[in-house]
Amino acid sequence: MLEPCVVPDALFDALAAGEGGPEAVRLLLRARRSRHLLLLRRVLDGPCGAAAEPAAALLARIERAAPGVVGAVTGGPAFGTWAARAVRDCPAHRRGGCAARELAALAVVAAVRAERAAEIAVPVRAGRLPLPGLGTVCGLGDAAEAVVGVEPGAGPAGACRVRIAAGGTAHPLPRDLTRAGHGWEPVAVLAVEHRGLALRVPLETADPRLPALDTVSAGPAAWLGLLRPAWELLVERHPGRAAELAAGLTALVPLPAPARGVASATSRHAFGTVLTSWPADPERLALSLLHEFQHSKLSALTDLVALHEGDGEARLYAPWRPDPRPAAGLLQGVYAHLGDLAFWRERGGRGDGRGDGPGQADAAWRAAGTRAHVERGLAEATAHVPLTGLGVRFLDRVADTVRAGADVPDARLVRAVARVQTGEEAVWRLRWGVPPDAAATARLVARRRAGRPPGELPPDAVRPATGPVTGPGPDVMRWAARQRGAERARPARAAARAAAAEPHRPDRWAELAAAAAEERLPGATALRRRTDLVRHLFLSDPADPLDLAAWLAAGDPDGSEHRRLDVAERAVAAGEDLGDRVVVTQRAGEAGDDVLP
Repeated sequence: MLEPCVVPDALFDALAAGEGGPEAVRLLLRARRSRHLLLLRRVLDGPCGAAAEPAAALLARIERAAPGVVGAVTGGPAFGTWAARAVRDCPAHRRGGCAARELAALAVVAAVRAERAAEIAVPVRAGRLPLPGLGTVCGLGDAAEAVVGVEPGAGPAGACRVRIAAGGTAHPLPRDLTRAGHGWEPVAVLAVEHRGLALRVPLETADPRLPALDTVSAGPAAWLGLLRPAWELLVERHPGRAAELAAGLTALVPLPAPARGVASATSRHAFGTVLTSWPADPERLALSLLHEFQHSKLSALTDLVALHEGDGEARLYAPWRPDPRPAAGLLQGVYAHLGDLAFWRERGGRGDGRGDGPGQADAAWRAAGTRAHVERGLAEATAHVPLTGLGVRFLDRVADTVRAGADVPDARLVRAVARVQTGEEAVWRLRWGVPPDAAATARLVARRRAGRPPGELPPDAVRPATGPVTGPGPDVMRWAARQRGAERARPARAAARAAAAEPHRPDRWAELAAAAAEERLPGATALRRRTDLVRHLFLSDPADPLDLAAWLAAGDPDGSEHRRLDVAERAVAAGEDLGDRVVVTQRAGEAGDDVLP
């Protein structure tokens, strides 16, 4: 049954401030289930409807007897990812591989959990039949599909009999589906409790497109051993957010380990599912849960309310990402980093780096850096995203949360963070900025040689990202790492000479932009936000980079991007009202299909 969903003002404000509590999470879960049912109706009415009809009919029959069970299945993350695939995968119907047929596996899950008789054909891929939330049937050979029969039995839940028939062979599953055997790999459920707050989350590996679980180095026992202290940390230090996770965390999905660090992500279609590689320690797991669950909350909230108008071709700067972001991606990142900010603020205590050793100093550094990221993201969104009234209200609340922290880092830490932020933005501009065409370049060179102001600057265009995107490179990372221990930036004149000598090294421009900003030189804004244009003109007609940047800063007489961003940044810092405060609720929309790291 579809449920109307209205977001009360108080819950909207609480969510926008970064939390919301279990009540807000339960509302978002109900909204997600309604959205899933709308997508199911769309699938059934489309060209793939016949493929999904048997499973939909089975779900409807089970729902009459066990509505809570079916509600949990249709509101769950596996149903959301299935619905998104089925809606956009109609062309596959003509090739016989229609994703709509995969609904049958979810109907089997509902039948097993409700202990209701069922028999239905389920697709088999690469010899595996996944039953999300329960486990995976393996060893089915080349069969394209299997007939799954569920026979209810007496006794506690899970005591029903499940038989698989594929390729002329019967494959009975163990009566206790929590135990492996007979080609059955069950999903492990991690259960932890601390101070009366319990968390039960499947370690989900049933989807064949996800990596197999390494049961030697990171099996269920190892994950449980990591989750237990992570949960204790969350309950003790972030009780409000822990309560949200207890209400809405739906699955952990192991990812392959990256070359360095920890990878984590969230699918906007799978509310509460956190994909993560093996974390280094419980703290990292706790941080990943906080960050990724923020993505889930905002994805579900934006099904109900519009925070901005369209996404268009926006390619915006997000300081936590190496690539340009659309408007929705920028807002997602700002919101997710509120989880990081809460984590590092608590870890840093007073936040001045002078506490009980290197752990607190590191947390203070990360808290200051995260706050700078969020503030810069807010400024970018305010300047470039066409916000609705609710979008303005939402960012107001985010800004309130940022300002409400008690972190007051010392001047040295502030300078170091500012240098890194400035340098990283300059490097981003070098990478993605579109250089002016030959005519515009010739005009600027001629005006500078003639001693005239530059006039209107070329458009501040940004290239789209194509293919895999890596970080800024080892030279820039080494430069950024050095700033943490540096009292001040390198003198700007020395940095300018280094950039002129090696103009193709991004770290030289990062150093120059940071030094110019710290010394408050006239061309500092151009070196940070039009770095690509400064370097392009330098390569076209070499001149002192500082003089060139100052000359460019004298142009653009009509009040450009730079002033827009500066005003937005000052408004965020000063706590000014960034717009009206219209409060409305809107009907559910359809989310995209991005994975949100």
